[in-house]
Amino acid sequence: QVQLVESGGGLVQAGDSLTLSCAASGRTFNNIAMAWFRQAPVKERDFVAAISPSGGRTSYADSVKGRFTISRDSAKNTAYLQMNSLKPEDTAVYYCAAAPVVGDVVPIRAYSYTYWGQGTQVTVST
Repeated sequence: QVQLVESGGGLVQAGDSLTLSCAASGRTFNNIAMAWFRQAPVKERDFVAAISPSGGRTSYADSVKGRFTISRDSAKNTAYLQMNSLKPEDTAVYYCAAAPVVGDVVPIRAYSYTYWGQGTQVTVST
């Protein structure tokens, strides 16, 4: 079992930056791919970014490429999502997810992820 707790959400203005954190506990952080998904009201949960167990491989949704950066600190069992140049369309509940994997892979589908956090709200005003 892996427990995930997100933090760092809030209300910001367009153009601002925000960093989300996802603290994992319950089992070894190794061999676990991490990802961020988001869900806006009346929309489906969308992939945002993912990082491989080693941290050496990442993947991003086209809508956030160049603006968001995913990273992880294995010593702290924590994943991060640095969000720059935020736009109103980035407004959503952001979920952290974890997936036990074989190899240094980067799943981008929600069904690949076994463990989910409770979500943290990010609101970007104009």
